[in-house]
Amino acid sequence: MPVATGGASAPPTLTVAVLTLNEAHRIEACLQSAAFADQLLVVDSGSTDDTVAIAQRLGAEVHSYPDWKGFAVQRNRLLAHARGDYIFFLDADEVMTPAFAQELQAIVRSGAQAVWTIRWRMVAYGHELKYFRSQSQIERLFVRAMVREFTGVVHEQAELLPPPGGGAVPRRLIQARLLHYSRTTVRGSLEKLTQYAMLGAAKRAATGKKGGVVRGLASGTSMFLRLYVFRLGFLCGGAGFLYCLFVALEAFFRYAALEYDHQQLSESVRR
Repeated sequence: MPVATGGASAPPTLTVAVLTLNEAHRIEACLQSAAFADQLLVVDSGSTDDTVAIAQRLGAEVHSYPDWKGFAVQRNRLLAHARGDYIFFLDADEVMTPAFAQELQAIVRSGAQAVWTIRWRMVAYGHELKYFRSQSQIERLFVRAMVREFTGVVHEQAELLPPPGGGAVPRRLIQARLLHYSRTTVRGSLEKLTQYAMLGAAKRAATGKKGGVVRGLASGTSMFLRLYVFRLGFLCGGAGFLYCLFVALEAFFRYAALEYDHQQLSESVRR
């Protein structure tokens, strides 16, 4: 971890790593919230707007890889360019609050060996979903030397090396929540619906799972009830309804595509 220099140990360093594609409308807020990082790193997937210029203006180190091969490949490229002792993966639609930034810096200073997960404060269609119970815990902070690689088409997973003393890698939770601007417009949500439904269908096609309208209806209905009723989306007004609906539609269409776009999905998996 810390490097010895003249009998003293240099403090651990942090890389904040961001994937981008046409994020000019929100990349500034994202990167400004992480300006304290020792290395602010961006891998861009071929943006045609001002994303790269804005990131460079804000002091980020930018590398362009327009040959899209999936989220795992892009995260591995971030990993290859990272120089910090720790690496935190920040999405372009996320913003660190001051409380989150302070806790993150304290963890890095501690030199602890673990993997840390985050939880979100959801913002959708210009409204914070204050009553929504976001229970997702996603691995985001790693000791860089412990990450072998990322695998998976979507919802990629980190393959870890064992800690120096052996055994399992400890998992810990960052207590402060990360602001997540999940969906800002209906148009953007429709575009995201297509992307994530097809990625989810491709992932299931690769494991031989079956699709269909009935399976999709069951999955989508279950998802909507879970989010809108049990996680209190109904308390968050119209924005809460739209958020829950679009997530449920993703669940439905991935199984519909798995049945009716099966040949195209099989070809994409073989490639």
